[in-house]
Amino acid sequence: MSLIDQDRLKKLYDSDPPEYSEAIAIQRELRDKVISTNGFDNIKTVAGADLAILKDQNKLVCAIIVFSYPDLIEIERVWEVVDENFPYIPGLLAFREGPAIIRTYNKLKQKPDVLIFDGHGIAHPRGFGIACYVGVLLDISTMGIGKKKLYGTYQEPEDKPGSYESLFSKDGEQIGVVLKTKNKTKPVFVSIGHKIDLATSKKIAITCSRGYRIPEPTRLADKYVAELKRELLK
Repeated sequence: MSLIDQDRLKKLYDSDPPEYSEAIAIQRELRDKVISTNGFDNIKTVAGADLAILKDQNKLVCAIIVFSYPDLIEIERVWEVVDENFPYIPGLLAFREGPAIIRTYNKLKQKPDVLIFDGHGIAHPRGFGIACYVGVLLDISTMGIGKKKLYGTYQEPEDKPGSYESLFSKDGEQIGVVLKTKNKTKPVFVSIGHKIDLATSKKIAITCSRGYRIPEPTRLADKYVAELKRELLK
């Protein structure tokens, strides 16, 4: 019997966290629902999502900023604060952060063609990171651009912007690309989340890189979250 019936999906949306074993099972089941082809004809908008912890309040603050693409002119920004209902467990961050991102996303008037995460998609031990989780639950196009490797093996790319190498699973499947966005900095780790292919994900990451290691949508979302956190903790 499937774990993912409509009642359970609603509980995931509503921040009702699963137990550890159920979370693992949900990831494994939903992994088969990931679509690795583009769910759009042309990309006109992208958005970056990021979160921060309000430790003293046991809450998370999430922000999403929508931009035109490829010129990256800001269109809209929204934010939300939600309760922190799931502990920090590497590989299960989707269950901690996903409900906050979903609630914030639902506040957007302009839904983006692609939502970009400071995290991972299928470049994950069970092939189902935060970008996959939100993408599948909302049925939207998503991708991950992680600052650190969570899973996989790779060769270091050449030290020039735009150079990249493939990221492989232990079974030899390509699960992402390791991309240089700036000289003399560490690479970023690009993977699909849902309803997008890897070539398009890589192109978006390169196009959105404007002189910083982190592409603009998630870099600016991170900056906005930091500002919100400072204000909320005053």
